[in-house]
Amino acid sequence: MKRNLFPVILTAALTSVATLSAVKHFSKSNGVFGDNKTTQLPVNYVGYNADNAGFKAPPIDFRNAAESSVKAVVHIKTTINSRTLLARDPLAELFGDNYLRQYHTPEQMGSGSGVVISPDGYIVTNNHVVSGADVVTVTFNDRNSAQAKVIGTDPSTDLAVLKIEVENLPYIEFGNSDEVHLGEWVLAVGYPLSLDATVTAGIVSAKGRSLGLNAQKSRSAIESYIQTDAAVNPGNSGGPLVNTTGQLIGINSAIASPTGSYAGYSYAIPANIVKKATADIIQYGAVQRGFLGIEPKDFKNASKDEIVAHKLDETEGVFVANVSPTGGAKAAGIQKGDFITAVNNVKVSTIPQLNEQVSRYKPGDHITVRFLRGSKTMTANVELKNIKGTTAVVSEKSATTSSWGATFRTLTNEEQRKLNTKNGVVVNDLSSGVLAQANVRNGFIITGVNGNPVQEAADVEKALSGNGIIQLEGFYPDRNGMYYYTIQAGRE
Repeated sequence: MKRNLFPVILTAALTSVATLSAVKHFSKSNGVFGDNKTTQLPVNYVGYNADNAGFKAPPIDFRNAAESSVKAVVHIKTTINSRTLLARDPLAELFGDNYLRQYHTPEQMGSGSGVVISPDGYIVTNNHVVSGADVVTVTFNDRNSAQAKVIGTDPSTDLAVLKIEVENLPYIEFGNSDEVHLGEWVLAVGYPLSLDATVTAGIVSAKGRSLGLNAQKSRSAIESYIQTDAAVNPGNSGGPLVNTTGQLIGINSAIASPTGSYAGYSYAIPANIVKKATADIIQYGAVQRGFLGIEPKDFKNASKDEIVAHKLDETEGVFVANVSPTGGAKAAGIQKGDFITAVNNVKVSTIPQLNEQVSRYKPGDHITVRFLRGSKTMTANVELKNIKGTTAVVSEKSATTSSWGATFRTLTNEEQRKLNTKNGVVVNDLSSGVLAQANVRNGFIITGVNGNPVQEAADVEKALSGNGIIQLEGFYPDRNGMYYYTIQAGRE
């Protein structure tokens, strides 16, 4: 049996040796197995060491930014007291009954976030967080609380400034939102969904976004949001958006969502707008906003006919559809039909970008505007004016009627013609106060007070400055029929 196996084993061994010899021979030739050169694959360890090719950037570390930010972010709780209102009852009026009815609004609670911007107790938040509040309380991450005073609000930017009487507070320094770039890592800090202080991370996904939210409260709305994918939910409003070094680059203000909760995108007011607005509120009680004095149009807010007529899809810049006769643009030589392309050498191509740049300056400031007239590039030195066409400081009282939380403006002759009315005063900048509590909406056209027609804004302000029951009558441009609001004057 052993003699029979020996030839088999010997044959197998000789076959293996022959196979190895053949492989070695062909691998040294230019055949299918390779060539005479040694090929080495570019293999590297997965890491962030600068010695490893392609990975020269250090890892992103959010710890310092998160820990320092949390200490300067506060939870804001608001209370709107119960109120008694008088309102018209149309059905009772039909039957000759007393058609004035008393209604009691229940106490309302709200919450949001805020960020301390100075060691002596100034806090920035959103206007919509504290709008109409009678009591504002801020609570820090260490559970300490304090009553806050609302120093001023600005519906145009949706910002508000609070003050607490506490010293040596941790605070967040302002960064430069102009230096924020797409793809940059950012942190959103706040108190969402009644949770404790929460930090989320994301990247900057867009800049210069406009949602039209502030336009519902102010005819001089400023929107040029930083868009991120950092998770933000109800309660985050007013909290900071910070960069990886812990600097404030925005105030979280809104989310795009079909449900009301986070669905992928959040929006923050750029820090450069916040810095200017808060400084004005602290110094003057109201934002000192400069206006160019133009009616702007861009590709996004123009009709198809306007796009074709003015070639908005072919020309860079913001189209000047009209100029105010008392504005700084007209005095500087800017004309209807020009395209504004830059402000102080900062390129602008949309209305939000233009508004963001102009909003950084106050009435009386001079800015350099570059624009196109036909194919010719021109520049103009423009002195900005306030909304009244002057360079005077706008006081808190003239910026908003504090008792009523709104401003009043007489309709122009052109507006009266378009609205088919002989008189009227429009309600603007509605934020808080008795008018809002009575469910008056922004844009309401007041045509009469207590049955008497009103011709000017002063007529409404005079009536509201008195005492007793006041009935406002008027209409909304986007609704049918007349509306009546009965309120108690002489109280806030």
